[in-house]
Amino acid sequence: MAELPADKKFFENLSGAGKAIGVLTSGGDAQGMNAAVRAVVRMGIYVEAKVYFIYEGYQGMVDGGDNIVEVSWESVSSILQVGGTVIGSARCKEFRTREGRLKAAFNLIQRGITNLCVIGGDGSLTGANLFREEWSGLLEELAQSGKIEEEAVKKYVYLNIVGMVGSIDNDFCGTDMTIGTDSALHRIIEVVDAIMTTAQSHQRTFVLEVMGRHCGYLALVSALACGADWVFIPEYPPEEGWEDQMCVKLSENRARKKRLNIIIVAEGAIDSHNKPITSEKVKDLVVQQLGFDTRVTILGHVQRGGTPSAFDRILASRMGVEAVLALLEATPDTPACVVSLSGNQAVRLPLMECVQMVSSGRRASLHLFINYNKVSFENNLNTYKLLSHRKPDTELPKVIRVGITEGHNMFAVIDGFEGFANGQIKEISWRDVGGWTGQGGSLLGTKRTLPAKYLEKIADQMRTNNINALMVIGGFEAYESCLQLAEARARFEEFCIPICVLPATISNNVPGTDLSIGADTALNAIVETCDRIKQSASGTKRRVFIIETMGGYCGYLANMGGLAAGADAAYIFEEKFDIRELQANVEHLTEKMKTSIQRGLVLSNVLQLLFKTQLVIEEGILSGRKSTPSPFDRNFGTKVSAKAVQWISKKLRETYRRGKVFANTEDSVCLLGMRRRNLIFQPVVELKDQADFVHRIPKEQWWLKLRPLMKILAKYKTSYDVSDSGQLEHVARHSPKEAETGAI
Repeated sequence: MAELPADKKFFENLSGAGKAIGVLTSGGDAQGMNAAVRAVVRMGIYVEAKVYFIYEGYQGMVDGGDNIVEVSWESVSSILQVGGTVIGSARCKEFRTREGRLKAAFNLIQRGITNLCVIGGDGSLTGANLFREEWSGLLEELAQSGKIEEEAVKKYVYLNIVGMVGSIDNDFCGTDMTIGTDSALHRIIEVVDAIMTTAQSHQRTFVLEVMGRHCGYLALVSALACGADWVFIPEYPPEEGWEDQMCVKLSENRARKKRLNIIIVAEGAIDSHNKPITSEKVKDLVVQQLGFDTRVTILGHVQRGGTPSAFDRILASRMGVEAVLALLEATPDTPACVVSLSGNQAVRLPLMECVQMVSSGRRASLHLFINYNKVSFENNLNTYKLLSHRKPDTELPKVIRVGITEGHNMFAVIDGFEGFANGQIKEISWRDVGGWTGQGGSLLGTKRTLPAKYLEKIADQMRTNNINALMVIGGFEAYESCLQLAEARARFEEFCIPICVLPATISNNVPGTDLSIGADTALNAIVETCDRIKQSASGTKRRVFIIETMGGYCGYLANMGGLAAGADAAYIFEEKFDIRELQANVEHLTEKMKTSIQRGLVLSNVLQLLFKTQLVIEEGILSGRKSTPSPFDRNFGTKVSAKAVQWISKKLRETYRRGKVFANTEDSVCLLGMRRRNLIFQPVVELKDQADFVHRIPKEQWWLKLRPLMKILAKYKTSYDVSDSGQLEHVARHSPKEAETGAI
């Protein structure tokens, strides 16, 4: 590997020279653990530290020998797309004893390891913290017994611990998502989508039991993502009489010609008396009271299997790099920390604060867990309540989902603003949108036509249909369209209404938001294709695959797809390059292929790449569009839509005067975007200066800071900006009101 860059700020303070890092996975496995292991190894080697695999978790640490092995860069090649953990995970009773931890300390000292990266759940991380607290005493005991020298006690006096939470349950406080959760949701939704076809054929009710232990996250989000009729989770025990309420809802749905029912049960579900609610109990209830043909499907360990999703690969890679930085920055006074995710920001939290908060929440009451830094859970729960409970038709006739609960008449516009101008508008009911969550694309149709040349016709249609608010879902054109409507208010009073833009584009190129609906689905399509390419190329040598992604001038898909797929390079419009850089990259690929690496993978959203090389080049064009939205996009789209409707309702109340709505302030035309950790409504006029209208991209894009990370993991020399890395924060308990302020 080429010599390290001379970034004085980074390498003078954070050089890993002379340090040894051990990485282990412990407890239950989770998809994405291998991506985290890969990132720790490669970042550790990049900063000149020695990195060791500790096989079979704490058991391997106790046993020593061949279970603790120094690794090279190539040791983690081709593991990014592999589920589970290649270094193994095992429960270890011996490590729970002081004698076992004494053996583990001796084995680490023999190799000079004083930095541990532990990937696991709260039990694994608690054990790591205890080990750290006892470390100096263990070394003194080893010295007294003559197993190590006194010099070793002085040299290795401190043990640094950094944890990453690998658990499909998403049951750890302080992080929005744990490694493996998104992949588990993929497995659940794949099963639910498959079951729906057979359930519709036979008019069946299916009761699905999902994992999660004491946490109902998987059950709740999968219920949102598939539009389940009912969900049981431990955090929200059903009220007395739930049996009759559920049966009434199921029978009402059947009466409205719905041919199937889906009920999701978390494995830890309880009633208001803390008695378990099992899938078999729910099935028996439905059969006895309604006589429906009902089947039970227990997903079990299928949820832990399969390849990790794009989200988990990126999350684990970012966390792995962050873990190495945290270890290098650690001092004797620094508490053991957990690196985690808040919004799309990396954060570091004191390990034991997180563990104690989770433990105290469980001891006090399971349903109080949502108050322990799980604002995202509460938002999901509130959204489910809005969407799952239909009000009587006598109260709110002919309206849909969140709009129904808010009391609005809802209209669908076909084929965008062109259809709007042509009067392609229809009133739409609750039943009309049943099953839409799992379908890709836009069932209403969409066109890129801007409203500027149709303003008068659109105003006429708004007046004719008495439209008092407008929600526009789309990409850069949707943002620009609403900007045009806002600027046309002086000429057309019909546009003086609340207008909200929901960013939805696979390109993720809308100003004012870090993420757009659809981008995660596109990334998963790219990653799945890259995985197949790598598999097909595994038996060949000296072959490079070039994949062109969509995105227009925005390089989000190419860059993040490259990070998730383990690409050797990603060429994007935002980062200029010339033929000399291309030639240098070809030489870099050639050098890598002299080792154990047999193929190269290059992603790009830039046309006309020219290579002069003896390598065989295969070209492919990848759209990134996929028929079925990912669980993340289903959930994200549902939550932001619900929030947008509630915002519109609030604006309607504020601007209703003398029998009509009149809203002409800048903050009445907003884009709802995710910024760092929060969902924020931003006036479209204020975002004008942040947009590059020529290339249809934001002027500043957060993901560009991850470019060096992808290059480092691909063995390129580069500087890594640590200014945006996580800082140690304290865990705070959040109040229910915080869910209303915009936290995701």
